[in-house]
Amino acid sequence: MVVAPGFVDVHTHYDAQLSWDPTASPSPLHGVTTAIGGNCGFTLAPAGGAHAGYLMRMMARVEGMPLAALEAGLSWDWTSFEDWVSRLDGGLGINAGFLVGHSAVRRAVMGDACHDPATEPQVEAMARMVTDACTSGALGFSTSTAATHNDGDGDPVPSRGATGDELVALAGAVRNVPGTTLECILAGCINGFTDEEKDLLARMSLAGNRPVNWNVLGVSALNPDGHASQLAASDHAAEQGARVVALTLPHTMRIRLSFLSGFVLDGLPGWRAVISLPVPERMRALADPAVRRRLHEGATSDEAGLLRALANWERLEIIETFAPENRPYEGRTVGDITAERGGDPFDVLLDIVLADDLRTGLRPSGMTEREADWKLRAEVWRDPRTVVGGSDAGAHLDMMCGAIYSTALLAHGVREFGVISLEEAVHQLSDVPARLYGLTGRGRIAPGYAADVVVFDPDRVGYGAERMRSDLPGGAWRLYAEATGVHHVVVNGVPVVEDGQFSGVTPGTLLRSGRDTRTVTP
Repeated sequence: MVVAPGFVDVHTHYDAQLSWDPTASPSPLHGVTTAIGGNCGFTLAPAGGAHAGYLMRMMARVEGMPLAALEAGLSWDWTSFEDWVSRLDGGLGINAGFLVGHSAVRRAVMGDACHDPATEPQVEAMARMVTDACTSGALGFSTSTAATHNDGDGDPVPSRGATGDELVALAGAVRNVPGTTLECILAGCINGFTDEEKDLLARMSLAGNRPVNWNVLGVSALNPDGHASQLAASDHAAEQGARVVALTLPHTMRIRLSFLSGFVLDGLPGWRAVISLPVPERMRALADPAVRRRLHEGATSDEAGLLRALANWERLEIIETFAPENRPYEGRTVGDITAERGGDPFDVLLDIVLADDLRTGLRPSGMTEREADWKLRAEVWRDPRTVVGGSDAGAHLDMMCGAIYSTALLAHGVREFGVISLEEAVHQLSDVPARLYGLTGRGRIAPGYAADVVVFDPDRVGYGAERMRSDLPGGAWRLYAEATGVHHVVVNGVPVVEDGQFSGVTPGTLLRSGRDTRTVTP
């Protein structure tokens, strides 16, 4: 067995789940002992009460958290960040800390006008709210301007209404609170930063006197130079005395699609009106030949852009079914099934989906791990401008289980492809993120450090298949993946996982800025 420091996941969305599941499952099964939530500007507090309906629908839409679970699993009666976060104190299975999110802050200050430009007094009020939250223990400030982030009404999330000056002002609100940091996702994080965005990242870092961690940096051998231009944002910041760090996912995130959640699919031209229907009405619509024809035409139109690739229905793989008659189709492509059954591929796909009450798990075929990708990623992990992470654990529960990121790195990067040593991989999963976020006494096995430890078999460590399970409040579903080869996980000296199973104890620490973190400056 290998005895290693517990892994530190700096990009999760366990804010809601920890209220009903103190274990933060399944992350500890994969060796995680410390998780940071509140990323991308999406938090439950300081807004609450009157804003609960809006926030629930926003979180359901943008982070894939089932609305039924948010309604049944949370009280929504908090009045401040401290009021919310203090309720987790003493009842955590892992160590957890939280950033304060821009969208919640904007909603709390501006109410229904949260999509509008803010006045100077409103920006000042938001800055005070950020400072107050950090003084109460928030680990820093997070925000998003990503074009894909829309609320429950399909409108841009509140943070997208902010100007660059507002973002800089709110980043500056953490400056005088020890042990805080900054996190964001900008529109250019995916398609390339503009010069203005590079300047904005540097300005935010300088205003807060903190590193800015952005997500997520994609690395692919199909575009071997693509990440270099993105990392240039770090060089631009460094020239001005700022620090910008890219979060990079260590494995290929294999997205699962379904007609039940509709996420991603509702981005196809003409699809949103159908996908947004209540399930019974949606099923009737999907059975209508005229609707099918209209959806297919929209998906294959030039207007679909990059999503048009999804309309190659034959290449979709059926990865999980629920109706007995569909069981033989698991692991096969729609093209193979169509060749066997006859008919049109889109009709065959929808017939399978309807038989499963829309729950069928789908995945574009060809999303396999390649050695060339892992070799390139390993080079990027060693770059001081990056940090390994990006699991999004606790979010997008209908389309992925990001908690496998750590065991994927050990299984593929270390054992299968040998592009990184075991010791270096552990360092990247533990000490590097702990140092970036200033976590004191975490990320290493050393005298005086907390006993956060993971014990695993290097010859077996890995992850199981992602499967649906209905264990959320309100009977809601989520994707879940077990770990293999991870035998014991210890948090603050107490075993939370024994022989690969949760022990049920809650020895975790609620991490508070200044008390559990030190200040990291550019």
